[in-house]
Amino acid sequence: MAAGLADAVRANTPVELRRLGEAELVSLADELRQYLLYSVGQTGGHFGAGLGVIELTIALHYVFDTPDDRLVWDVGHQAYPHKILTGRRERMGTLRQKDGLAAFPRRSESEYDTFGVGHSSTSISAALGMAIAARMQGSGRKSVAVIGDGALTAGMAFEALNHASDVQADMLVILNDNDMSISHNVGGLSNYLAKILSSRTYSSMREGSKKVLSRLPGAWEIARRTEEYAKGMLVPGTLFEELGWNYIGPIDGHDLPTLIATLRNMRDLKGPQFLHVVTKKGKGFAPAEADPIGYHAITKLEPAGAAPKKAGGPKYSNVFGQWLCDMASQDPRLVGITPAMKEGSDLVAFAERFPERYFDVAIAEQHAVTLAAGMACDGIKPVVAIYSTFLQRGYDQLIHDVAVQNLDVLFAIDRAGLVGEDGPTHAGSFDLSYLRCIPGMLVMTPSDEDELRKLLTTGYLFQGPAAVRYPRGSGPNTPIDPTLAPVEIGKGVLRRQGKAGKVAILAFGVQLAEALQVAERFDATVADMRFVKPLDEALVRELADSHELLVTIEENAVMGGAGAAVGEFLARENRQQPLLHLGLPDYYVEHAKPAQMLAECGLDAAGIERAIAERLALLATPAPEA
Repeated sequence: MAAGLADAVRANTPVELRRLGEAELVSLADELRQYLLYSVGQTGGHFGAGLGVIELTIALHYVFDTPDDRLVWDVGHQAYPHKILTGRRERMGTLRQKDGLAAFPRRSESEYDTFGVGHSSTSISAALGMAIAARMQGSGRKSVAVIGDGALTAGMAFEALNHASDVQADMLVILNDNDMSISHNVGGLSNYLAKILSSRTYSSMREGSKKVLSRLPGAWEIARRTEEYAKGMLVPGTLFEELGWNYIGPIDGHDLPTLIATLRNMRDLKGPQFLHVVTKKGKGFAPAEADPIGYHAITKLEPAGAAPKKAGGPKYSNVFGQWLCDMASQDPRLVGITPAMKEGSDLVAFAERFPERYFDVAIAEQHAVTLAAGMACDGIKPVVAIYSTFLQRGYDQLIHDVAVQNLDVLFAIDRAGLVGEDGPTHAGSFDLSYLRCIPGMLVMTPSDEDELRKLLTTGYLFQGPAAVRYPRGSGPNTPIDPTLAPVEIGKGVLRRQGKAGKVAILAFGVQLAEALQVAERFDATVADMRFVKPLDEALVRELADSHELLVTIEENAVMGGAGAAVGEFLARENRQQPLLHLGLPDYYVEHAKPAQMLAECGLDAAGIERAIAERLALLATPAPEA
């Protein structure tokens, strides 16, 4: 079956695609859709958005001379058809696997991937930079950004739209409106208008009129306004026109002849051009069309008769979601804020039970943080549910708007540490480092589901900015105390008392399970540190006094992380204590299954055991004589 589907796709590269007649492209779209359904079913991955842009992807590569013309995909969820049509069809079975294709566009993977992405709303800025570079180099190459309606909610996208019109860049932005959140006005009339308004005849008439009317005081401005308002009555582009863009659309994103004709018309127009395309997420796959959120991404489809996977504990995000509802029931001041991660951060139940206290600010991380700060100023208690890498985008707001003012905001930081197949753009590798340096910040690292619940309560009751960081996936199925009991701030707990007095392992987070496993070999002491800031200095001092080697473990960059906090404390105490810091290496860990990534970083049980054994052997080696 796989071979038949693979052979069915008649164009493996844009060069081959451009050799086809337009009449063949509809059949190509059907074949490509079938192959995408099959290939993503084998590997898992982002699903619905790719199905929705198949016709648009074909039209773009058909009309533009890629890779010389720069095609920039926003986020990358839409880019699977692009990967198939740019020479990577045979490798789609390796998607999101170790040493395989990346989940998102990546410059090192293909010359057709002009900009590496993972986070949203970057495409217009990047394409604008490329358009300016082309102008400076005297090149005629084109720059095209494809951005979704969700990504267009971010301030960065509007900053780029404003700048592009200011510098009059020759570029095209395509709004892929797959939620119909901007316009429902799609049909024969709007398609017809798009062809007329994007045509060279209309453009020439417009420029000729401008030259004539510009000689009459105020006449061109009146004509321009009249044109804008006339278009605004028929199409929803007034906002973009006011920003200085020539708006065309909306058009049906699954109508290939209209797409191709419109793109050809717009390709050589000067100045900022904006094309509004309406698509259906999950197009061609009925379950995805009916449930675009549920089918945004899918896991690998297991063959019939495969053994069911062993049930684990609840997901950490589920533990957070339950805690949020429980705490909201007790405290009417609590509000939940998310930057478009309602499902991922598990705020679904909270949104249903407390709709007036739930705020989804769309893809606007900076606004989410400052919104929370404003609420905290007036006695509301915000809980910001946000992914670790997304909080990076609101870092200035975290410092300037929350921490400097010592405001009472709790950050529930999901996807901390390595996240698996989405790769380095989504790995929460740096949050302990970037949080620990902020004065007044409470920073906590739960080791299991029960600890997560307790530390969330601790952070919530803390007067000031607090952060609890926890990983993607499920915990070890530790029994959860259903109460809302906090723990003492800045106090870790011993989980195992060793007798040999050689090794003490200080675990910051979920590597506690591996630490306890490794401790059996070395008869080591194991501490669940819980707090990165404030550090339990009394516990560190006690362990340093009674053990030859201290080992810190964290799923965060070693530089500036929790282990560094231990080393800094010992240095202040003028202790010459042997230390072994285990954490993420000083390079970006490529996508793979989480277990493979941890093994590569030496953070699985075998890697931790090996590192400790090597350090003990080094300590036992006599120092060379002077």
